[in-house]
Order: sequence, then structure tokens, then C-alpha cells
Amino acid sequence: MRINGLFREETVYTDKTGGKVLYLSKNRIKICMVQPGSIAEEAGVEAGDFLMAINNKSIKDVFDYRYYQASEELLLEIEKSHGEIWEIEIDKDENEELGLEFEDSLIDGAKSCTNKCIFCFIDQLPKGMRETVYFKDDDSRLSFLTGNYVTLTNIKKDELKRIIHYRMSPINVSVHTTNPDLRRFMLGNRFAGDVLDKIRMLTDNGIEVNCQIVLCRNINDSEELDRTIADLSAQAPGIGSISIVPVGISRHRENLFDLVPFDKDSSFKVIEQVHRWQARLLKEKGTRLVYLSDEFYINAQVELPRFKDYEGFPQIENGVGMVAVLKKEVMDTLRHIKGGTLSEKRHISIATGRLVKKIILQLVEEIKSKFHGLEVEVYDIENNFFGPHVTVSGLLTGQDIAAQLTGRLLGQELLISRSMLRAGEEVLLDDYTVRQLEGELGVKIRIVDSGGENFVNALIGK
Repeated sequence: MRINGLFREETVYTDKTGGKVLYLSKNRIKICMVQPGSIAEEAGVEAGDFLMAINNKSIKDVFDYRYYQASEELLLEIEKSHGEIWEIEIDKDENEELGLEFEDSLIDGAKSCTNKCIFCFIDQLPKGMRETVYFKDDDSRLSFLTGNYVTLTNIKKDELKRIIHYRMSPINVSVHTTNPDLRRFMLGNRFAGDVLDKIRMLTDNGIEVNCQIVLCRNINDSEELDRTIADLSAQAPGIGSISIVPVGISRHRENLFDLVPFDKDSSFKVIEQVHRWQARLLKEKGTRLVYLSDEFYINAQVELPRFKDYEGFPQIENGVGMVAVLKKEVMDTLRHIKGGTLSEKRHISIATGRLVKKIILQLVEEIKSKFHGLEVEVYDIENNFFGPHVTVSGLLTGQDIAAQLTGRLLGQELLISRSMLRAGEEVLLDDYTVRQLEGELGVKIRIVDSGGENFVNALIGK
């Protein structure tokens, strides 16, 4: 790497009236952190400085930054915090990062959703929660960076070309239905009917698309689901996977479209329908392609698919195959760990959502069969905050846990999943802190990270 600093106290240009004004860039991006030991730190860039341009190109967003910084020869234009302009020449390896971090990870802010979906869970949140939880994003960059799902309704052809140019692959798309009229209705957006054309433009140009279907009973299921799977599977292998999840219904649905939750029988019918498609697609295309979230199987009281049937778990973050992975990881951990009697007896409790209580109990029994001196209570928490139809652990609140576990025998520790907490914080959805919950319940709380090995270690006190 070679860095050559060309420093200027002031850069000016002459405007149309002949007056001189300070140099201005189209975008002036504040740097919030410079990674220690990075190229940028070696060049003298500091937190509080501003990135003005790379190779004379103004930076619109994070993808401009990533694309232009990948060059081996760079000319950085930096405005120091005191106003001085630096031009820094850098020779580096192609894959070397500059080491800059910005106040806004996307640089120009996330695009908000313009839809009025009949099934939107954010519209079903109660009033009075932290303002950030009400933000609806619909940004293709977040899809690429974090796996968020986008509807493509607020994206124009030029932006699709930009995705293709920057090779932003894969992209996760919330499709729901390929029937144009039905999609316009479900998304509450008159521009929502062209999703197939937009997906085809992406897949024809080498961008992999993973599709999500939020299934609403008596709306986009049955024959409409057949149509959607047929239309999307016709674009495989450009379509990498299709996940189907049941609509989430909270008790806060005043003045919203009337939705019917999936019950045991209706869940079973969806399973039968999707399994027929999986058999057909496996024969025709060599992949099952379409997968159901675990919730359908648990609600229908049907055994979940085998680990290998998920073909690499392309949409596990969407609740597709999470139970299969957890079970395998627990069993693999137990096979490779020495069992016996614990040095100290342990009496612990687990707080979990109602959906997975039976599965957690099964795993606990497997662990107890290898480790003696372990007593475990598993408490399924009814979600009074969001309502009885919300049964996943990740949407449990501190107030429900406190109300339902106060006075119970909790032993030495109460285990809760990190999925219940806000990212990077020890705070639940209703602003209850873990410390507050510990105080009310009078027990130490242990936060368990995802993964079967972490679950086993938490139970045996490792």
C-alpha cells in the first residue's frame, strides 16, 4: 500500500457571478469511526471527518462506497473536521477495505415502505412503543446487506439496473402472490402488479432472488398459491428459493382488514399442497425449491421435514427449518461431549413461546439423559401483549414473562433466548430490561445465543 497525502487548506471554485466560494461536494458523508490498523487510519483519517469523493466520484450510498473503494488505486477526498480538504492517493490490494464507518450504515437512509398491506404486522403494534419499531423499510440494499425482504414496489427500472450493475445478489423479495390484481389489493398499492416483470429482469441478468409468501387464509392460498408457485418456479434457477410463512395476527387490529388465523386443519392442507409441489419440482428441477416455515408443521401437529430436506436452509432466518437445525445441533453436541453427573446439581427454568414448548421439552429430556443432577422447568408464556395467535418466542415481552412467572419455582437461573431482545441490547420489545426482569422475578437471567451447542451449555452451566 502507498499513501501520498496532498493537503490543501482551502479549495475554491469560481461561481457564475465571479465570486469565490469554498469547495463543495454533492455528498458530504460524516465518518463516525475509523477501524484501528486500517488503511484510512494510516492515512490520517479520523472520526468526525467527512468523505467527499472516491476517484472524483460522489458517493450516493453504501453501494457506491463499496464499489469504488474496491479499486486498487484510489484518490480519496476528505474534509477534515476543522475544514481542511485532503486528497489522499492510495495503492492497495483489491479486496482491502478502507476501514471507514458512517453514522448511517446505508449512508443516505433506508427507504420506507409505501404499501398498505392488509397483513402488515407493524400496523398491528400497540401504541406507545419506541418510535423506531414503527418504521417500515422496503429497501433493496437492506435486502442484500441484512436479508430483509422487499416488495420492489418503490423501485424503478434505473434502480433495478443499479442492482444488476453492482451485482447485489441475492435479493429477498416479498412476493405473496403473482396475480397482479390480487397483489395490488394485498399490498394496497396500485403499482404492485408488476413484480414478475421486475423479478425476471433481475434473474435474467444473473441476480439470484429468494421469494417470500406471507400466506393469508382464504386470500392467497389454495389455487392462488398454486399459481404463485408455478409462476416463480418457472424462473428457477434464478429463483433460488421460495418460503411460505403464515400471516401473523396480533390482537391490535382495530379498523384493519379481517384476517383468519391458520388452525390445525388449514395448516395440514397447506402442508399437503406444498409437499405435492416439492415432489414435482424435485423431479423436474432437482430441488424442492419451496419450503414451509416450522409454524405450519407445529400447528398441524405433523412431524417436521428431515434436516437434509431443507437443502442448505436458504431461508432459515424466515423460520424455515430452525427446529431441524436446533435438533441436529443439540444431538451433535451431545455426541461429542462427555456426560455424567454434574459436579453441582442444577435447577433451572426456561421461558419460551407456546409454539416450541413441546420441542424444547424433547430436547431437555435428551440432555437430561446424558447429564445427571439436572432439573429443568419449561414455562410456555402466553403472549397477552400481542394476543394468543402470536406464539413465537421472539415476540415475547418482559411484562408477560414477569406476570406469568412471578411466584413460580425458577431455581438458580432463568434462560431466555437472545431472539427476545433488541439487537445489541438487553432490552425486550416492551422496553423491559433484563436487569429489571431479574429484579422482579428474583432470579438470575441467562441469555442464550442461538445454536444447539449454546443451548446444551446453558443447561449444564458451562
